[in-house]
Amino acid sequence: MEMMAEKNIDRRAESVQKLHTLLESRADTLVLYNQLASFRPFEAKLELRELLEEFCESLVDYTASAHFQLYRFIAEGTERRKSVKDLADKVYPLISNMTQKILDFNDKYEKATEQKDFATLDGDLSVLGEVLADRISHEDNIIGILTDERS
Repeated sequence: MEMMAEKNIDRRAESVQKLHTLLESRADTLVLYNQLASFRPFEAKLELRELLEEFCESLVDYTASAHFQLYRFIAEGTERRKSVKDLADKVYPLISNMTQKILDFNDKYEKATEQKDFATLDGDLSVLGEVLADRISHEDNIIGILTDERS
C-alpha cells in the first residue's frame, strides 16, 4: 500500500513539473507576442526581424512543450483519472487544429526579411492572437482538472 502511495506522489510530482515547464514556455511566448505587436506598423527593420525570429522560435517551443509536457503525458496512459482523459479527448482535436495554424504562421514568418514579407503580418498576428487565446483556454481547462485533487 505504501509503495502505491509513493508512485501516486511521484506521478503527481512529475505532472506538476510538466505543467510548470509548459506555463513558463507559454509566458515567454506571450511576452514576445506583446513586444512584437508593439512594433506596429511593421517595417522590415533589423530589430523587428530579429524579434520576429525569436518569437517564432518561442512559439514553436511552446507548441512542442504543450504536446510533450501535457498531451503526450495523458496519451501515454500516465494519467489515469477518467475525468482528465475525457477532457483531453474532447479538446485535443481542437488543439491539433490550432497547432497547425501556429506552425503555418511560423513557416510564413520565421525567415521574413523583406518588406513584402511583412505585408500581412498585422492581420496574421491578430488571427494568431485569437488562436493562442483559444488554445490557452483549452490548456487551462486541462490544467485545472489535472491539478484538482478531487478528480
